[in-house]
Amino acid sequence: MNPTYESYTQWRKTVTEVAGLALDAAYCRERIDALSNDRDPSTLAFVKAYGSAHRDQIVRWFKKALAD
Repeated sequence: MNPTYESYTQWRKTVTEVAGLALDAAYCRERIDALSNDRDPSTLAFVKAYGSAHRDQIVRWFKKALAD
């Protein structure tokens, strides 16, 4: 998967169609919580690989998916 996305629509399509994940409320909350926890090992790895700005954008998109 492409670590950078040009839009929420592109990200959502990649998550749901390519990765086959459901953006249901439970999954969105789980990812928001994990990505918001700077002590979570997966979050540390994510930030190291893609940077904190990208992480912050992904959190915003999970929040948008939760609200949709």
